[in-house]
Amino acid sequence: MSSIYEKYGLKQVINASGRMTILGVSTPAADVVDTVKYGLNHYFEMNDLVDKTGAYIASLLGCEDAVVVSCASAGIAQSVAAVIVKDNDWLLENLHAAPLIVPHHIVVPKGHNVNYGAPVGTMVALGGGRLVEAGYANECSAAQLSAAVTPQTAAILYIKSHHCVQKSHLSVEQAAAVARQHNLPLIVDAAAEEDLQRYYQGGADLVIYSGAKAIEGPTSGLVMGRKKYVEWVKRQSQGIGRAMKVGKEGILGLTQAIENYLQQPKMSGAQMVEKMTPFIDNLNALDGISARVVWDAAGRDIARAEIHFDELKIGLTTGDVVHRLKTGEIAIYFRGYKANEGIVEVDVRSVSPEQLNTIYISVRALLSGGEKA
Repeated sequence: MSSIYEKYGLKQVINASGRMTILGVSTPAADVVDTVKYGLNHYFEMNDLVDKTGAYIASLLGCEDAVVVSCASAGIAQSVAAVIVKDNDWLLENLHAAPLIVPHHIVVPKGHNVNYGAPVGTMVALGGGRLVEAGYANECSAAQLSAAVTPQTAAILYIKSHHCVQKSHLSVEQAAAVARQHNLPLIVDAAAEEDLQRYYQGGADLVIYSGAKAIEGPTSGLVMGRKKYVEWVKRQSQGIGRAMKVGKEGILGLTQAIENYLQQPKMSGAQMVEKMTPFIDNLNALDGISARVVWDAAGRDIARAEIHFDELKIGLTTGDVVHRLKTGEIAIYFRGYKANEGIVEVDVRSVSPEQLNTIYISVRALLSGGEKA
């Protein structure tokens, strides 16, 4: 609805950065939107809705239980609170007294202690936990993870994300073995991951996903896993979860989106390459630019267009290019994690061929304008 942009004075956006929270993440399918609308227009016994949709999702994913939460960050905080509070009624209402009486340390590989838009440690602290790092920024083995466990440890947390250090870090399966060795739960934050079964099957007790990223649901999150732990997460609706509750529309919308996600074919990396090839060819015809296909650093089947700017030749820093395209008449957002190296990436999953051409034209116009840094 272009009138929405006009009514509030908003700029139209080309999202070439992927499923990013700062741009509204994704655009759900029509039947998900219809399900959200149905949820908004009807009443439910909320505890029953939570339990029955969770059981339905669990049956789809082949796990013991599941619960819809407001977002993946809320999933981290509530999962941490769950493994600290367990079924203790007093602690449920007095969570941040936990350090005085129960184990509350959450062990995480040092290279997984990242800021994904907010710090992992903030969500752990919100859930009443204290983050304890294992290993080093450039390595964490199973032995190093195990060495960080003490009697004060409540759980092990593993972050599966492109933000994390990938080299010399143990796998989810290895982390699960360490957790079992110490009789501790393993929580896996897999917010943007595409495989909704792999990490549970790999031994995780709780797995957290964003509902709006790969699944393309409404703003929401999913916590799935072992029944005991999911039940403890559900109990947090009477604790810190009250401040991050998800509405009936989000619960129903995500449930429908998960069903769609499991049934419908996904765009493969090879299809992404086909889609971006004319765009890359056009960019490579521009003086001072080289473009190529690169693959997702976290191992997902996602291909992206990497654009390298010769800053001396174009007379602009890569940061200038990124800034000027963001602040143009149409806001164009790249993945800018390597802008300091003169590199940006284009994620084509949410971009039409017409929009890719608009990006090319905008880059060409910027370079031909002779603007200097």
